[in-house]
Amino acid sequence: MNKRRLHNSLIVLFLTVSAVSMSAASGYTGAQIMQQVYDRPTPQDQSGELTMILENSRGDQRVRTIEQYIKEYDDSSMKIMFFTAPSDVRGTSFMNYSYDEEGRSDDQWIYLPALKKVKRISSGGSSDYFMGSDFTYDDMGQRIPGSDIHTIVGEEVLDGRKCIMVESVSKDTDYMYSRTVTWVDPESWTGLQKQFYDEDGDLLKQLTVISTEEINGYTMITESVMHTIQKDHRTMMSLDELILDAGLDDSLFTTRTMTRGCVR
Repeated sequence: MNKRRLHNSLIVLFLTVSAVSMSAASGYTGAQIMQQVYDRPTPQDQSGELTMILENSRGDQRVRTIEQYIKEYDDSSMKIMFFTAPSDVRGTSFMNYSYDEEGRSDDQWIYLPALKKVKRISSGGSSDYFMGSDFTYDDMGQRIPGSDIHTIVGEEVLDGRKCIMVESVSKDTDYMYSRTVTWVDPESWTGLQKQFYDEDGDLLKQLTVISTEEINGYTMITESVMHTIQKDHRTMMSLDELILDAGLDDSLFTTRTMTRGCVR
């Protein structure tokens, strides 16, 4: 087979696989698509260095580095984050427990070295913004699909990948977002973009996945940006030095560990 014929065959194969994937995905409901995203294979545990860059409308930036650890269970997950730089946030830590139980809120704690006290984040504080970023405390947890009503609202190509757009409306009428819209890649069941609408129905902010990496068979999101459009403020996140399935101990995810600082 000559190179041109091989090239054309590969194009046909790619288009056929993509068409089959989209056709299969089109048989799903909005709820089933979001459940596929939620159930996407992830490592049992992971650790890495997270760089958070905060940028205001003038282009001024603040850079923060964080050591992050996550452990997954069949019905829950735990995450702990230690701020290592700059000096004004060094020693601060955050911990989140998420549950696969509809109606059960995440448990969250934050430790501020200046107060030398671990503070529990109340459900009323979930709409507060996390450490000056564009992420709320609610965004920092995992939202289970059963918390929302999901509807397919269209299809759109993002970076050459044909995505299914799913609108999600909370069953809780007091939820901070009136709705969200997620662009889902059915090839990997990864949400590549998500828009958040405020209580008035206006676009508030947008989360965009910049890059992913295939590591040990897992699709890992390594770079993303949350842009608060109403304030033109951004939070860029990049994840490096990933270690997967290392067997992290449960004792790492405690309020006592939060006060000790980074464990690496």
